[in-house]
Amino acid sequence: MSCKPSSRPSISSAAYAILVLAAALLMSPVDAGAQLKVIISGGFSGAYEQLLPEFERSSGVKVTTGSGASQGSGPQTIASQLARGVTYDVVIMSREGLGDLIAANRIAAGTDADLAQVPLGVGVRAGAPKPDISTVEAFKRTVTSARLVAVPASTGGIFLTKEILPRLGIADKVNIRATPRGTGATDLVAAGEADLAVMPVSEILRAPGVDFAGTIPREIQLIQVFSAAIVAGSNERDAGRRLIEFLTSPRAAEAIRKNGMEPLGAKR
Repeated sequence: MSCKPSSRPSISSAAYAILVLAAALLMSPVDAGAQLKVIISGGFSGAYEQLLPEFERSSGVKVTTGSGASQGSGPQTIASQLARGVTYDVVIMSREGLGDLIAANRIAAGTDADLAQVPLGVGVRAGAPKPDISTVEAFKRTVTSARLVAVPASTGGIFLTKEILPRLGIADKVNIRATPRGTGATDLVAAGEADLAVMPVSEILRAPGVDFAGTIPREIQLIQVFSAAIVAGSNERDAGRRLIEFLTSPRAAEAIRKNGMEPLGAKR
């Protein structure tokens, strides 16, 4: 008795290969090849720029980065950009500014993590004598005798102008200029237009034409924390989570320290 061949069509080797590839793609991480948009303020930028290439290589995630101030007014703050509909997936900014965004329901709940902390310091023009800022009284003498003191119009500058100078009774004795970004403050110092810049140490260390003169005294110090979080409504939450995990990992700690900050790597 002869056997009839099966009436079901056979699958060609080419078609089989396509099915295998499709299955592999379905089982691959959902963020493979993701396009992640990050907005960052100046304080953590030095470490971030050093770490980003390694993250992109190891994760396969492509990152586009924008910038904005953590706090303050004006169209280029991170809050203003998000409010007018500019799309980002991850924010990296001061904890104070992030707190404002959390209160405004612009951050995905439970995604925030602290990356690093950094004190406020003083920068002077490269090669200029470094002023005495070792005590509160010395700091007062230095800032009141300066032709111009430049500060960023963000978290550190707000702290100095709204809290410290009034507390010391010298708010009306200091010629101060707030710039939209920290780079504006250091540019004024590098150009010789301002004698001093008071801002996070991490921003001073990476500023061209500026020397680090030291940190301000402990009694009037702000230890600024920089944090990251996923923006509410992001379509790249998994990729954003991977970036934040990378920035809080031991692999990121060395670059953070090299940029004048202390790594935290702990979720609040």
